[in-house]
Amino acid sequence: MGLRARSLASRSPGAAGSRPAVLPLLLLLPLLLRRGAHGAAAPGEAEAPTLYLWKTGPWGRCMGDECGPGGIQTRAVWCAHVEGWTTLHTNCKQPERPSNQQNCFKVCDWHKELYDWRLGPWNQCQPVISRSLEKPLECVKGEEGIQVREITCIQKEKDIPADDIICEYFEPKPLLEQACLIPCQQDCIVSEFSAWSECSKTCGSGLQHRTRHVVAPPQFGGSGCPNLTEFQVCQSTPCEAEESMYSLQVGPWSTCSTPHSRQARQARRRGKNKERDKDRGKGVKDPEARELIKKKRNRNRQNRQENKYWDIQIGYQTREVMCTNKTGKAADLSFCQQEKLPVTFQACVITKECQVSEWSEWSPCSKTCHDMTSPKGTRVRTRLIRQFPIGSEKECPELEEKEPCVSQGHGVAPCATYSWRTTEWSECRVDPLLSQQDKRRGNQTALCGGGVQTREVYCVQDNGNLFSHLNTKDKEASKPVDMKSCTGPSPNTTQLCHIPCPIECEVSPWSAWGPCTYENCNDQQGKKGFKLRKRRITNEPTGGSGGTGNCPHLLEAIPCEEPSCYDWKAVRLGDCEPDNGKECGPGTQVQEVVCINSDGEEVDRQLCRDAIFPIPVACDAPCPKDCVLSMWSAWSSCSHTCSGKTTEGKQIRARSILAYAGDEGGAPCPNSSALQEVRSCNEHPCTVYHWQTGPWGQCIEDTSVSSFNTTTTWNGEASCSVGMQTRKVICVRVNVGQVGPKKCPESLRPETVRPCLLPCRKDCVVTPYSDWTSCPSSCRKGDSGIKKQTRHRVVIQLPANGGRDCTDPLYEEKACEAPQVCQSYRWKTHKWRRCQLVPWSVQQGSPGAQEGCGPGRQARAITCRKQDGGQAGVHECLRYAGPVPALTQACQIPCQDDCQFTSWSKFSSCNGDCGAVRTRKRTIVGKSKKKEKCKNSHLYPLIETQYCPCDKYNAQPVGNWSDCILPEGKVEVLLGMKAQGDIKECGQGYRYQAMACYDQNGRLVETSRCNSHGYIEEACIIPCPSDCKLSEWSNWSRCSKSCGSGVKVRSKWLREKPYNGGRPCPKLDHVNQVYEVVPCHSDCNQYVWVTEPWSVCKVTFVNMRDNCGEGVQTRKVRCMQNTADGPSDHVEDYLCDPEEMPLGSRECKLPCPEDCVVSEWGPWTQCTLPCNQSSFRQRSADPIRQPADEGRACPDAVEKEPCNLNKNCFHYDYNVTDWSTCQLSEKAVCGNGMKTRMLDCVRSDGKSVNLKYCEELGLEKNWQMNASCMVECPVNCQLSDWSPWSQCSQTCGLTGKMIRRRTVTQPFQGDGRPCPALMEQSKPCPVKPCYQWQYGQWSPCQVQDAQCGEGTRTRNISCVVSDGSADDFSKVVDEEFCTDIEPIIDGNKKTVLEETCTQPCPGDCYLKDWSSWSLCQLTCVNGEDLGFGGIQVRSRAVIIQELENQHLCPEQMLETKSCDDGQCYEYKWMASAWKGSSRTVWCQRSDGVNVTGGCLVVRQPDADRSCNPPCSQPYSYCSETRTCSCDEGYTEVMSSNGTLEQCTLIPVVVMPTVEDKRGDVKTSRAVHPTQPSSNPAGRGRTWFLQPFGPDGRLKTWVYGVAAGAFVLLIFIVSMIYLACKKPKKPQRRQNNRLKPLTLAYDGDADM
Repeated sequence: MGLRARSLASRSPGAAGSRPAVLPLLLLLPLLLRRGAHGAAAPGEAEAPTLYLWKTGPWGRCMGDECGPGGIQTRAVWCAHVEGWTTLHTNCKQPERPSNQQNCFKVCDWHKELYDWRLGPWNQCQPVISRSLEKPLECVKGEEGIQVREITCIQKEKDIPADDIICEYFEPKPLLEQACLIPCQQDCIVSEFSAWSECSKTCGSGLQHRTRHVVAPPQFGGSGCPNLTEFQVCQSTPCEAEESMYSLQVGPWSTCSTPHSRQARQARRRGKNKERDKDRGKGVKDPEARELIKKKRNRNRQNRQENKYWDIQIGYQTREVMCTNKTGKAADLSFCQQEKLPVTFQACVITKECQVSEWSEWSPCSKTCHDMTSPKGTRVRTRLIRQFPIGSEKECPELEEKEPCVSQGHGVAPCATYSWRTTEWSECRVDPLLSQQDKRRGNQTALCGGGVQTREVYCVQDNGNLFSHLNTKDKEASKPVDMKSCTGPSPNTTQLCHIPCPIECEVSPWSAWGPCTYENCNDQQGKKGFKLRKRRITNEPTGGSGGTGNCPHLLEAIPCEEPSCYDWKAVRLGDCEPDNGKECGPGTQVQEVVCINSDGEEVDRQLCRDAIFPIPVACDAPCPKDCVLSMWSAWSSCSHTCSGKTTEGKQIRARSILAYAGDEGGAPCPNSSALQEVRSCNEHPCTVYHWQTGPWGQCIEDTSVSSFNTTTTWNGEASCSVGMQTRKVICVRVNVGQVGPKKCPESLRPETVRPCLLPCRKDCVVTPYSDWTSCPSSCRKGDSGIKKQTRHRVVIQLPANGGRDCTDPLYEEKACEAPQVCQSYRWKTHKWRRCQLVPWSVQQGSPGAQEGCGPGRQARAITCRKQDGGQAGVHECLRYAGPVPALTQACQIPCQDDCQFTSWSKFSSCNGDCGAVRTRKRTIVGKSKKKEKCKNSHLYPLIETQYCPCDKYNAQPVGNWSDCILPEGKVEVLLGMKAQGDIKECGQGYRYQAMACYDQNGRLVETSRCNSHGYIEEACIIPCPSDCKLSEWSNWSRCSKSCGSGVKVRSKWLREKPYNGGRPCPKLDHVNQVYEVVPCHSDCNQYVWVTEPWSVCKVTFVNMRDNCGEGVQTRKVRCMQNTADGPSDHVEDYLCDPEEMPLGSRECKLPCPEDCVVSEWGPWTQCTLPCNQSSFRQRSADPIRQPADEGRACPDAVEKEPCNLNKNCFHYDYNVTDWSTCQLSEKAVCGNGMKTRMLDCVRSDGKSVNLKYCEELGLEKNWQMNASCMVECPVNCQLSDWSPWSQCSQTCGLTGKMIRRRTVTQPFQGDGRPCPALMEQSKPCPVKPCYQWQYGQWSPCQVQDAQCGEGTRTRNISCVVSDGSADDFSKVVDEEFCTDIEPIIDGNKKTVLEETCTQPCPGDCYLKDWSSWSLCQLTCVNGEDLGFGGIQVRSRAVIIQELENQHLCPEQMLETKSCDDGQCYEYKWMASAWKGSSRTVWCQRSDGVNVTGGCLVVRQPDADRSCNPPCSQPYSYCSETRTCSCDEGYTEVMSSNGTLEQCTLIPVVVMPTVEDKRGDVKTSRAVHPTQPSSNPAGRGRTWFLQPFGPDGRLKTWVYGVAAGAFVLLIFIVSMIYLACKKPKKPQRRQNNRLKPLTLAYDGDADM
């Protein structure tokens, strides 16, 4: 209920007073109802009180089978007691029962198009706060208000109201009221007054006036405008003749009326009779003439038919001629004596309004399909002009009406949708990522790593199955359509890709040469065998030709004799067992053996049954006193790997004397030669052979294999058949070349054929052709060249694996059919009809009335023709043929007294000379030849001359130079792949400056007149970008460690910095270098210490008898390079670990002959881990010779020592190095790389040792040694092609520019070349003159043959040229330049060259012409627009000629109009400098215009500052503070009440100058500042000292002078004191005559 009340209240904004009363009434309603229920029958007591009432629920939803008004809605109805509880229906009165259902309108979705809210206009803003409240003095923004509007739901087609509920179903009801602002009152603002006009009379007393115009109208209740005119009386010389009191005045012309019907009828009849007489006279005689007349009649009939659009009727109009008194009263015509009275009648054209037909039916909707996303279509209806307006100010109404529409219904198909499609990605290419430097280095084959691939994007129309393009088998693609049809973001056309880099094959070092073995142990034939050595692949290769084809050979063979497949190998020599069980003496040593195969692997002993078993070795177990020798050392490495003519392999072993023999009976020691043994080794010749393989050939289909499953995949690629690959295998002798195959082991020959899988063929797939591009549908204007239409298609799958190539053309073009030449139309004007005069009844009494001559009006027919002369509809000419020619013109039927001439001829041609003249002529016609007045060449000239134009032209450049523009040329692009830097971006281009051509009068003309093509061209250079240039990589440094993991480094250094936007450099260090660091691993066993056996112990104290005792023994220690065959070459000692170097000498004991001899110490046992001092290690020695009876017994044969950490016991652990930098293949620029790290075995003392130490301990190692990594690709910025040049920004003039743009298609990435800043280029357009039509000034108002009244004023239209700039004043040129330009002036097609005007009679009070429209002004606060729109104003001021006629004056006028391009203006008070006690104060607008009004009066500054009382004392004046002050040279004497009493002269201090010989200071008389000084020029200067201010206080400078004087006094006193003080005598220097400089020098005396 409350809501309803609110809406009722808000709907009646007018009833502001009644609004508050509505709510209380509604609130009272329930009370009244209740009261009525109890006491309704109180007055009569006849009826029982009503205790039960019907109650209703809300209406439910509208239900029904059909949409529209046939629905039904229901509600609940029940009976309730007044207390609120529900009861039986029978308790309530049945006749009063409300209905529980009603008809309703069922709303359906399609009603949305039929119904809509109609929003009424907002009414005026009403203030919210009561007006009686106190208002602030100064209004800042305005007053808050509220405004209301009406909103109704309407059926759109019939425009009838409907229930709100229908519209609310689709859209909530819009707001009924809104807050608004009533801005501050704005008073009228007027301009400054103009200068005074001239005196209205040339003699006697007259009036002069000045006027002003309205700048801003009063708004929002502001005060009205002041008078716009001011008058003052002016006196001239006294009048000699008496002033005329009367003047002849003409009234306005009456409306044009038709001649009286009877007169018209008679005239028509007279005309017909005349024609009939003529025909009767001619027709009989001449059949040809009759035919001509018939044709002419038909043509006239046709013209009349064509002229049905213009109903031209010539009538007449009249005017009054009056004689008026100076006071404005009419007087008799006789008072206005004049020879010739004005004409009171004239012929005219009767005004006809435009008539149009009814509207046609609406056209079908331009959009024939249905979708909700794209905009609506349009439908059009038209109407035709039935009759064109004649003499009417009103234009014809619009002939076409458009409105948006939507096609709906069952038969309407959904609109086509479009989507982007892409071709396959092109193959990955690395070369676009290369820098300039890399490209110059060449060798761009087999590049790998990161690259770029591209694809083409095209637009297709979606068909029914939207997902068909996702099915790769369905390659039948849709045809491409115009790219503009697809609206969403287009897919990217480039992406980064990766070409896997081939992994190079890596192999282990060669193994040692094996024994001489059969080629095939299963087939042991002949006596020829091979010694083999092998190596294995440590890193499986990928890429290249695949498989192991690109690995080096893994096997080398040397032919040998006496091969064997199995042999015994001695493992250990047993102890020396003396013969016959003796304790010492000769014996044998049994060798412990195992059976091995040719690869050195232990096999079953049975296999060695054919091999020769090693025989026991003879030995000696020394008896006491025998010589004791050590065991033989191991055989040394073989000195040569093979034996030839000059080389022979040798091995050596040695033994040494451990103890000498005794003198008696002991076996003596052998001589030194017996202590060394030499044997031959590697006796095989140095001829090494191996199999060499060529690369695998192409995979060729193998037709013999047919059962192969065709759906197999190989390396992830589908393969369709099996093929075979072959390769060449030859036997090669090392360092010689190819030899016969028998030299190499046949059984180990690599395979020459292998199966392979052929990938599926991929044929070229292209889309169908797009539709042909449309030919120009419009007709051809002139010859614009042959137009072509094109169509194209797109390759969506490139051929691969021998598939069908793309041979068909992707682009086709054909010439369009020649469009018909544009039909141009022209107006054809027919002969002027006869001149129609004003009816003679109207002319009565005027000269020429009886004669049937004088001025009249004549009409003519116009028709529309094609250029070839064929008939055309008048509407074609209205659209294409320019303005309609004049239909009527004034004409003259010459009277007897008139002079008659032919029309002027055309001007004669100019001969081109400057200063020549051209002429045109006319001649006198008929009776005029005899009249003297017609022969007067001054009044009626027969020749007119005109100077020929001078053709002198000069060209001059205008505007700035354009950007540097490269010559345009297409770059061939391979299958859409644009390599970076393909498009020419730099080099020599041209820049342009526009040329303007002017004639000798400074008028702009076509540039061709100056023999110029419109530009100055100048070569320019766009510098090419140069990338950062670095050197080649240096060689790798040596590994930083000789054992374990270290690093190796290589570097590049900067050669040239980038410039002109080239690729930037990578991050360089302080010396401009960039480094690459990779881990490296040095084998700890590559260099080993090798020792020879110890020498005999040299006894230092020799006991000759015993030959024994303590001494020293030595041995050779060498660093050797370790190989598979053992240590080979001697190298520098520093390459071996110095800490590990064995001792080269030691102390020793040589046992005496009877003493026990013990062997060398055996190896130490292993310490148990972890190292602990409580655990021990030990080593032992064996007795070799037992002591004699008296000899020294054998010592303890075991030695123990505690296990000390990092001395003799070590812990071992793995250590992992840091990751290396990301390493790419040599052929890669970027992309996926590999980073590596190394595993070290580190001893507990920090030393890196061989990995075997950690491996023996079985330590856990779960680190990943390699990881993939990424090097960002340097993608250069890619730009689109330049767009075509835009249209010129100006159609003519000097400042036009053409622009072309380009966009970034691929932003730069990484160290790629950045995008240039220049994305837009401009160049000037060729200069074209701007021609336009322009009005001349209106002539003064001319009243023919009278002094005042209604007259005419005229103006001309001329063709002008300008250069399009605001400061160029247009210059008039020949009209022929504007022939192609429609005469639209100031936006109006209608040219007005003549208009009526009023010439005021002397003494009349009249309105001046309208002022020009003011600037468009907005309603603003603090420079912000309040949104009320702009307003412009113009005004007319009143001009009074006679003061006594003031009461007859009209009101001044004001006219406003709204405008769009408004500005905010502010108004400020301005004030001039004070002049005495006054100054000028005025109001100024922010654009500098002085106005009256607009500034707030409360803020107006003072214009007057005169003192009160006035300053009447001599030499006094009124100061700014409005107090009286004295002139310079005088001081103020004030009275007790603070007013100035008098100005007294103050003394003058004259300061002497240089020239003044007198040094004394004299006080002269005070000098008045305005009087000239008596001192001659330059003799001295005078200051006037005025210590007191106007308020009687001392001035500030007096205090300053006093302070200065005090300081000066102290200074003088100090000086006097110092001067009078007795000085100390300085010590005399003896040499001060010799050194006078010391007097002037403050430093060293010996200077």
